Order: sequence, then structure tokens, then C-alpha cells
Amino acid sequence: MPTFTEDTVIKTGAATSDELLCEAAGLRWLAEAGAHGGMRCARVLSASRRQLVEERIRTGTPSRAAARSIGAALARTHAVGAPWWGCPPAGCPEGAAGIGRAATPYVPRDEAPSSWGAFFATYRIRYYVRMLRDDGSFGPRETDLLERVASRVERGDFDAEQPALVRESGAVCARLHGDLWAGNVLYLADQTEPSGGALIDPMAYGGHAETDLAMLQLFGYPYLDDVIAGYDEASPLTDGWQERVGVHQLAPLLLHCVLFGGGYIGETIAVARRYA
Repeated sequence: MPTFTEDTVIKTGAATSDELLCEAAGLRWLAEAGAHGGMRCARVLSASRRQLVEERIRTGTPSRAAARSIGAALARTHAVGAPWWGCPPAGCPEGAAGIGRAATPYVPRDEAPSSWGAFFATYRIRYYVRMLRDDGSFGPRETDLLERVASRVERGDFDAEQPALVRESGAVCARLHGDLWAGNVLYLADQTEPSGGALIDPMAYGGHAETDLAMLQLFGYPYLDDVIAGYDEASPLTDGWQERVGVHQLAPLLLHCVLFGGGYIGETIAVARRYA
């Protein structure tokens, strides 16, 4: 668990792991969007394998106005872009294999898929399903179901253009937070700040903007409709995005199955059946 002081959050890690260095790189990478109206991010004060020290964000009361600002700022963060599907954040240690406790993989540039579907099927759905099959959480029935979904994803059945600002940027893909649940998007105490909120605890990589938005919708968020409206106003979403939410949610759902098992397995299977 992190240690909190009045002004800082301090996290400790293992000397053999790059996890904290990758998190620090993610915060810095996402913060680059601030110059373009993107989300504020917790500032990294120091980082090593053993310890990450970052700014402690002063949080405030959620509001509809701040939620709309968060949506617009998130759209601009995504639009700063990333150079290939599954890429690590700039500054991540060379050769770092993955993100977070389940080591969700980064993709080396020379192995980068040419489409979102190819990336998501291989490096998210099938990656987690192998883990769940190997530890006995998934049997043949669950594995076959998710493989049918992965096959549809891989052949492009759910591929869609990025939101408008990402397309206009010319980037290959969006710059994602990667773990965008409610606890990682903080409403700011100072509601005069343009972004309305701040990002913490990223698992940042290059992907599809709809994946971040789907994660935010998975567990709920105060004034979520206003966040989506603010995003869509700043960077219009591609038609049919609502129907693709569940596909994108399979990544965090499968990860939660790996980490926590239990009820997440039933929820994941229910979502997968809609897209098989």
C-alpha cells in the first residue's frame, strides 16, 4: 500500500521489477498532453525500482461542469497519440515486458500489429485467456467462447475509427491511461483548473481511445454522462461506439479474472456471449 504525507504519495517496489519505473514513465508521458489542453497528471518527484514518489493530488467534490472538463481534457490527452499499437510510454526502461501485477504485455515496435483488432485479440484477449486456462479458472467451454470472440476481433469485426481529434492528429493510435477506473480519475479541489480532474496510477500504452472510455464505464463514475458528453463535444466519437463498449471492457474484465477470479468470471462470460 502507498504511504501518504501531506504533499506526496510514496510507493515501494521490488529491486527486480520495472513496475514503478513504468508507472513513472506513464505519468510523464500522459502529462505531455497538458501543453495541448490534456489532463493534469500527478507529478513524478522521484522514481527508482525501489520507490516512486509523486505529488499528492488535492481532491474535491464532483460536479457536472468539472465532469465535462474532464471529458474534453481526456479527449486531448488521447489525441497526443502513440506510435504503435501496444507501445510502452516513452521513458519506460528498454525491454520492459509489461504493465502491472499481471504483466500485461507491451508490444515491441517490430512486432506491432497493423490494426486494433489484431492487437486486442492477441495481446489482450488471448493473452489473459491463456493465463486463465493454465491456472484452471477457464475450462474448454470458456476458452472456446473467448476464442470465438477473439477471432471476430482479430478479423476486424469491431474495428472503428478513433475519435475525431486522434484521427486529425495523424497518430497511429491514442495515448491511453490504461487503467481508467473511477479511483484513478480524481476530481480536483481547485475547480478553476481547466482539466477538471487529474490522472493517477496509469498502465499507459498506445491503443484505442474507446478502451479507456469503456473502462471508465465498467465500474461507474460520478457524472459519467457529462464526462462522455464533454469528450464527444471536443472529439466526436465514431458511430456505433456504444455497441463496442463491451468488447473493449473484455480487457479489464479478463484482467480482473486473473487477479481476483470469483464473480468477475461470470460477468466476463456474460459479456463475451454478446460478441461471439
